[in-house]
Amino acid sequence: MTPRPLLSTHDLEEAQHYITDVYIPHDLQTRDGRTLDFKLRYLRSERLTVGHLVYGADAELLVPPMLDCYHMNLTLSGQTMVAQKGRRAATQARQRGVLFQPDDPFTVRWSPEATQYAVKLPRRPLEAHLSKLINRPVERPIGFDLGFDLASPGGQSLLSAVNYLRVELSRPGGISEMPLARDHLESLVLTQLLLTIPNTFTDLLSTPGQPAQRGNVRRAIDMIETNPQAELSLADLAAAAGVTGRQLQRGFKEAVGMSPMAYVRAVRLDRVHAELLEGAGTVPVTDVAMRWGFFHLSRFAQQYRERFGHLPSETVRRVLRHS
Repeated sequence: MTPRPLLSTHDLEEAQHYITDVYIPHDLQTRDGRTLDFKLRYLRSERLTVGHLVYGADAELLVPPMLDCYHMNLTLSGQTMVAQKGRRAATQARQRGVLFQPDDPFTVRWSPEATQYAVKLPRRPLEAHLSKLINRPVERPIGFDLGFDLASPGGQSLLSAVNYLRVELSRPGGISEMPLARDHLESLVLTQLLLTIPNTFTDLLSTPGQPAQRGNVRRAIDMIETNPQAELSLADLAAAAGVTGRQLQRGFKEAVGMSPMAYVRAVRLDRVHAELLEGAGTVPVTDVAMRWGFFHLSRFAQQYRERFGHLPSETVRRVLRHS
C-alpha cells in the first residue's frame, strides 16, 4: 500500500473517471449546478482501499453492484443520504457511517461540505479475516446493517483505526513499504470493522463462549515466541489455536494474565531489550525497535519503560558504562 498523488478537478466527467478508476464505474450527477471542488487522496492494497474524498457540491452517485467488494463510508464533515435495496440511512459528521453490501446497487447523495473516508473492502480478504476470528468457514456474504453508530466507543475506535492507518502510510519515510506494520494496521481496521458494525456474524464475534483451553493457548504462545516478528493479528493467532478470537482472549487472560496482543507486544519488547544488551552502541535504538514491529517510537519508548522501568536509551547507557 503506497500513497497516491492528490486527484483534484472541477470537471464532472473527470471526477467520475477518477472514482471509476479507484472504486467502480458509476453515474455522477450534481443537483445544485455548483462547480465541483473534487479532491481524492487514496491508498490501495489487496485488503482495502482508503480514500479521503470531497466533492464540494450537492453530488449524487448511482452505483451498480460492486459484486466482489463491500464499501464503507465514514463521514468526517457534512452529511450524506444513502439507499440500498429499499433501506435508507443518513450519515452525519463523526456520528453515523454506512456500509454497502456487494450484491445490490446503491445511491449516495453528498452535501456540498461533506468529507468522507471512502473504504473499498474486497470480499475475499474481509471474509477470510472473519473466518479466522470465528474459527469457521464464511460461506455467504456478511450481512451488515446499512447505517451504524460512529459516536459509540466502537465507532470512534474504528474511525481512529482508519485515520491512523491513513496517516502512518502517508507519512514521508513512513511504513508504507514495511509489510509487518502495514499488515498489522490493516488487520486492526478489519477486526474493528467487524466488531463495530452490526452484522449477521455479530453474535459469533461477541459471544464469549468457553475460554480457550491451555493447549490452544499454548499453540498461540508457541507461534508468538517462535516468530514474533511475523504478522500476528488476533485473527491469525485464533486460527492457529483453533478457537475463536473471543475464546482466545479469555483463555490468554486466564492463563497469562493479559490479552494475546499484549503478549505479542511483551515478547517483542523482550527481544528489543535483549538486542540492545547484546549490541549496545552499535545499532541505533530506532532500527532495533522498527525491526521488531514498533513503528510509533514515542509509544514504543513508553511501553519499554513500563516493562523495564527505564527508557531504551538508558539500557544502552548502562551497558556502555559497564563495558
